[in-house]
Amino acid sequence: MKKISPSLLSANFSNLEKDIKMLEEGGAHLLHIDVMDGHFVPNITMGPVIVEAINKVAKIPLDVHLMIENPGNYVDAFIDAGADYLTVHAEAAPHLHRVIQKIKARGVKAGVSLNPHTPISVLENVLNDIDLVLIMSVNPGFGGQSFIPNTIEKLRGLQIMLKKHNAGHVEVEVDGGIKIDNIKEVSEAGCDIFVSGSGIFKAKNPIQMIKDMTEVLSSYTLNG
Repeated sequence: MKKISPSLLSANFSNLEKDIKMLEEGGAHLLHIDVMDGHFVPNITMGPVIVEAINKVAKIPLDVHLMIENPGNYVDAFIDAGADYLTVHAEAAPHLHRVIQKIKARGVKAGVSLNPHTPISVLENVLNDIDLVLIMSVNPGFGGQSFIPNTIEKLRGLQIMLKKHNAGHVEVEVDGGIKIDNIKEVSEAGCDIFVSGSGIFKAKNPIQMIKDMTEVLSSYTLNG
């Protein structure tokens, strides 16, 4: 099943509950929450307290993306706050397998994210331990950036790797620059979960945009 995961990085934080209800009304499947520490990426966003507050009002699962150094130190805090998916960056976790096992031991879906120029080969030894691969299609840190075109080839290569390792259970997520005009191409390349921030929130009608994106994906699934 193809899923839309709107990025709350583009939401109105003075009206966050209202925005969450709007996304749910549109049919969003997940809520993508970018956690940035100002070290691994050049921006600071939110911590477990905000995630916990979001969890209290959200009716759909929380897709928490840790763009932070030493993510293993914060796994329990974000799971306690309500994360349903917890994704860490391969580049930020020297003991990646240990961090993945820590997440899995708590009964939460474990993901690994790769920056645009990190090769997919770093995933080979953990593919059978994870639930999700998140491919960054922009350089992480800020919303509103343009989609990096070579992401498509990276996704195709990832599909070959997943088949080679019999890892069909692993969902593939893409984060950055996802819009209505490129979502079909990204889907065809092997994406399952689509993170869109400004592509949804800057639309004239965000609710309708989610529905339109979902329709494009449903049409591709039926005809593909």
